[in-house]
Amino acid sequence: MRRAGSEGAETRRALLAQARASAQLGSPMYAELLTRAADDPGKVVTGVLGERTETGYILGMLGTVHRLVLEGRVPELAAHYPTAGGTEDPLQAWPAFRDVLAGHAAEIRDGLLDPPQTNEVGRSAPLVGGLLTIADACRPTRTPAPSLPVRLLEIGASAGLNLRADRFRFLHESGAYGPESPVVLPDAWRGLPPVGAPLAIAERRGCDPNPLDTTSPAGRQRLLSYVWPDQAARVARLRAAFEVAARVPATVVKAGAADFLDGLAPEQGVATVVWHSTMRAYMSRDEAARVDRSIERAGAAATPDAPVAHLSFEGRDASRLNVLHVVTLRLWPGGEPVILGEGPSHGLPTTWF
Repeated sequence: MRRAGSEGAETRRALLAQARASAQLGSPMYAELLTRAADDPGKVVTGVLGERTETGYILGMLGTVHRLVLEGRVPELAAHYPTAGGTEDPLQAWPAFRDVLAGHAAEIRDGLLDPPQTNEVGRSAPLVGGLLTIADACRPTRTPAPSLPVRLLEIGASAGLNLRADRFRFLHESGAYGPESPVVLPDAWRGLPPVGAPLAIAERRGCDPNPLDTTSPAGRQRLLSYVWPDQAARVARLRAAFEVAARVPATVVKAGAADFLDGLAPEQGVATVVWHSTMRAYMSRDEAARVDRSIERAGAAATPDAPVAHLSFEGRDASRLNVLHVVTLRLWPGGEPVILGEGPSHGLPTTWF
């Protein structure tokens, strides 16, 4: 049991940590709101969060409030949110934000039970760079020979937007990679992954405990609610990714990661790639261990003609707030982990080692 007074102090520390992360990741609006919340003498945020001070709950609170804004239910606060057409100073949103927390506390607490579903399109930069590394390794020589086609499996896929990441365009200091696309990621890479590797995706399939449908207004609105409202470029990329998703089929099933990967095995003539980004912290230790065992069993059965890869973009310590993430690859046969690069948690820019 926590000592009296410790709950508020712990909440304050967590809010200030997320405020610093928001500032580092380019959201002065959320940095200001969270700093003001940490110093609020009325402790209205503590009344909403209670003892739930992990990053996911704080982001869930922000996302649930944003959803109320997008639904047109809190016009006084919407006036400060660019995503809702607001023109008033976002840094002056605290009084209205506090009123929304107080007036909708029960609904916001319910919203904390659903993990955030950002489906951040910027994370395609580290993921596609890693996929090119796999494609480069899974061809007979370093000459322009065909790579094995990729069987792409994503856990924690949300709406599956990044299952279409090979259809995005990545700008870098030497030019661009990828087809013409509504999704353009500026300054995607510093240094380059092996962009000359032929890449073909034969299967796009993922799972999520609560998959979202980008063809429905409710699904799009939920995804938008978890994008930080003062980050116009991220909002534009998300909306552009909806266009790509409408053209490129991918399957996302309702399932937990461990159940989805149960029975995973290599397939002859394809490279089986399991990837994920900024989702491991939302798995229990038991589920994470089951995921690792499934991938390692499949890896142990891999051959040069049926390789298996585990590609991730996660913080070094999944249990803590991490602004800096690393791109990690295990490729079987072999299976030795290699850190390929690093970048901010939203993915841009990714620096390749």
